[in-house]
Amino acid sequence: MTMFSRQILIVDDEKKICDFLSRLLQMEGFKTIVAYDGFVAQKLIQTKMPDVMIVDFKMPGMDGMELLEKAKAADPELPVVMITAYADIPGAVKAIKAGAHDYMPKPFNNHEVIRVVHRALAERDLKRKLAHLSSQFQENCSLREMMGPSDAVDRLISIVNRVAKSDFTVVIQGETGTGKELVARAIHQASARSECNFVPVDCGAIPSALLESELFGYERGAFTDAKIQKPGKFEIAQDGTLFLDEITNMPLGSQAKLLRALQEKNIYRVGGNKPLKVDVRLLTSCNTNIEAEVQSGSFRQDLFYRLNEFTINIPPLRKRGDDVLYLANRFLGITNVELNKHVKGFTESALDALPTYSWPGNARQLRSTIRRAVLLADDVVTEKHLDLKKTHTPDLPIVSNVFEETWNGLSLKEIVRRQIIDVERAVLSKTLKVTGGNKAKAARLLRIDYKTMHTKVKQLGISIDGETI
Repeated sequence: MTMFSRQILIVDDEKKICDFLSRLLQMEGFKTIVAYDGFVAQKLIQTKMPDVMIVDFKMPGMDGMELLEKAKAADPELPVVMITAYADIPGAVKAIKAGAHDYMPKPFNNHEVIRVVHRALAERDLKRKLAHLSSQFQENCSLREMMGPSDAVDRLISIVNRVAKSDFTVVIQGETGTGKELVARAIHQASARSECNFVPVDCGAIPSALLESELFGYERGAFTDAKIQKPGKFEIAQDGTLFLDEITNMPLGSQAKLLRALQEKNIYRVGGNKPLKVDVRLLTSCNTNIEAEVQSGSFRQDLFYRLNEFTINIPPLRKRGDDVLYLANRFLGITNVELNKHVKGFTESALDALPTYSWPGNARQLRSTIRRAVLLADDVVTEKHLDLKKTHTPDLPIVSNVFEETWNGLSLKEIVRRQIIDVERAVLSKTLKVTGGNKAKAARLLRIDYKTMHTKVKQLGISIDGETI
């Protein structure tokens, strides 16, 4: 992108200020967009996608700080330069902490304005380059580089290489943050379909009403907002790999349609009656035991049998001690580049703390912890920078003895199903009691996603002290 295509959004309720800055920046070769209030600017950020925003600190309606917050939510990498006639150190500190790139007082020094804009653009370019390199790095790196040098990862790589040569449907099981999508991508890259698309779909992030149109596409006029025909993920993944992440979050009705699509190798767009031939390799993942979901009735047994041609279980990070320090150093190096810092490493106490922590969020939590620590550290990362608070997990209830019940000739399968439901209800009830009914906190303690927690609470009719939650 050349300098002459760069767009600078100027936001100030004073027209004279906007006109002055616009002329100054246009003389430098930039394109400018002007807004006289925060609400108009918010829309321009979404529609015009500016490269830098210069915004007045105090404006009627939506002030500069509020617009800064909304701008960062819409485009986290957008450099924002705050300007004000009320320059003071606390205000500057507040703006920088909120994510502003810089802070300039009125009246302006023309050369300073140009310098700050060029520096903001250079920072944006660097972040884009790092994001691109990070994406390429993840696509091209081996699982060993991405996950660590442990024997557990060696065994995982061996399994991945073996199953990749087949066209088996694979269920990848592991706790949140263990790298299920990394494993799925590795299978795709090592397969005969690697030249075609790898298409991931997060079944837990898409509302159930939209999931089928996302998977199978829709015809024009299929529903109110269907202005044009849209292909679904199955079509986009044609001849490649479709990865259904957290498949146990898929509604039962959608499960039935997925099963039919897999068996017939045909799909129907929503609102359509013409079958479309599809040839995709399906990989799925879940952070719970999918067989337990089948036993509880929340996942179709026939779909499970169709999907479960091969299962890969990813061990949690707490069982891969050799990988913790490797990943910590890797994340430290990446964050140093991102933040343009030179943090040298970890103190001895930090090195002792890292592998002994349980890492309930696995590699995802470790990465966030190291990024925060590097941001706070000047020379080396200390145990204080890591801030590893111990997570309390409530004691699990003891499973009742099946022989204390009268089973009246029930089959083993039915006895087991009922016991699983009883245990789930007891565990969820006790955890929710510990969290005071906070389902989000309970989900984190039990390492399941919020949607699964909400669904199970509803299915099992769980209440606390007689009150429905």
